[in-house]
Amino acid sequence: MRQVTIQKLMTILFVLMLYLSNHQSMAQDSLLIASELIGLRFDSTELLQMKGTVHANSAKFEALRAQNIQNDMPFGLIWSPPLNPSRIQKTQSTIDWQLPREVKLPQNRDELAFYPVSALSYLIKNRQITSLELTELFLNRLKKYGDTLECVITLTDSMARAQAKRADLELEKGIYRGPLHGIPYGAKDLLSVAGYKTTWGAMPYKNQIIEENAEVINRLEAAGAILVAKLTLGALAMGDVWYDGVTRNPWDLTEGSSGSSAGSTSATVAGLVPFAIGSETRGSIVSPSTRCGATGLRPTYGRVSKNGAMALSWTMDKLGPICRNALDCALVLEAIRGADINDLSTRDAPFNYDYARNIKKLRIGILHDFQETKSNSKNDNSTLNLLRSQGFELIEKKLPQNIPATAISFILQVEAAAAFDVLTQSNEDDLMVRQTENAWPNIFRSAQMVPAVSYIQANRLRYQLTLAFNELLSDIDVLLAPSFSDQLLITNLTGHPCVVLPNGSYAAKNPGSITLIGNHFDEASILELARFIQELTPYEDEHPEAFKQ
Repeated sequence: MRQVTIQKLMTILFVLMLYLSNHQSMAQDSLLIASELIGLRFDSTELLQMKGTVHANSAKFEALRAQNIQNDMPFGLIWSPPLNPSRIQKTQSTIDWQLPREVKLPQNRDELAFYPVSALSYLIKNRQITSLELTELFLNRLKKYGDTLECVITLTDSMARAQAKRADLELEKGIYRGPLHGIPYGAKDLLSVAGYKTTWGAMPYKNQIIEENAEVINRLEAAGAILVAKLTLGALAMGDVWYDGVTRNPWDLTEGSSGSSAGSTSATVAGLVPFAIGSETRGSIVSPSTRCGATGLRPTYGRVSKNGAMALSWTMDKLGPICRNALDCALVLEAIRGADINDLSTRDAPFNYDYARNIKKLRIGILHDFQETKSNSKNDNSTLNLLRSQGFELIEKKLPQNIPATAISFILQVEAAAAFDVLTQSNEDDLMVRQTENAWPNIFRSAQMVPAVSYIQANRLRYQLTLAFNELLSDIDVLLAPSFSDQLLITNLTGHPCVVLPNGSYAAKNPGSITLIGNHFDEASILELARFIQELTPYEDEHPEAFKQ
């Protein structure tokens, strides 16, 4: 047990009042220290008056902790971002995916490992390959390369084979569930799957079993997809360090894949799965997609149910697909989107993907600070010049200046500390692999000191920030931005969707990505433009040589 526990720290702020109740001046000094820690100052009369109430509250806090509130208990306060109603379509149209009309089965079936979902879908639908054959191919690749990449926590092989056999039998009977029918995939191991471990990538939970499926898993099964593996994530959704190693970048095994959707991205890029489900709270889809060269979609907050997923930040967590290209992201989003009675943050808005519409009519904005970021500006400028050469006018935009997003970023830390309060109180956070100042155990402890009033005030400012970002997007369909700039924090707070795609050659050691941001519930526009860009560039067709065998 650590020498300075969270209880001792809280004593400095509150519980010390119990011992000092008969020592008025000392009690006031302790309250003075506590108030100064949170940036407030009270005079001696006010401090004396506060003593009894603070004393009473400390007892309530202890009673609250005794309730042993676990991670799966919902958060009763629902974050509902303000929207631009005029930018949200009212009715759902029939989607013409513009899927391939002819795909040939390669002589070397190992080449299928890097086929996009759209091509694999054609082969299965037209009975050129069975789902079981395809599933075995990817299971074999997971067994062959999973340890090299340190990207697999659990193979779901027995379930996968049963699902694949069912998919093939349904096709024989003329039942076709859609483009994901018979397609294998992987899931970040913060999604529960009945009968299998759900470890959250963290040592304290490495043997945890949650006997129910996450809603996303259920929806993919309903779409005919085949779950072949539960993939690594940085412990409790941070970084690429999990309890048994560091997930690797398929392009460079000497570096990590970034995170926290580490395994989902690494496995997809290395051809161990055709696609995977990841999650993002503050960059966990964008960052590994950029590091490894995947196409990742972070949907609108509330677009996809989080029921059955590990809670980190109830008002910032989003689930989304990590794929080979933008079309595949659209296909997966269609399967997993929609309202869920068990996740009250979800909404049932249309997703009218329509690549047949005139793409040139999209109104595109760019952030003015491309040259002022840490992104690969050469790659970014090449993308901008490509769009200009195609006749697009790029409208310069500036991020909201009057509300500092960093000042309210502690919303995530506070919610995460609440989600894992039991871990902190029990001292089991000592089991976590990472124990640095910037690792979860210390973040959880430090967040205990954030006043509830400040948390509420931060969310009120967050509402204003969302309105300001809505205004920025009000006259455009897509905002182009460097993947790593102030927009990443802002849009994770506001809940706007984005798609990140490679805009440099990873094979030529010139990696990089660009981010396309859209209005709430308008993933269609950003995915349509991303597909357009990818049809003009070769980057999503590059694959790491070491994994082509």
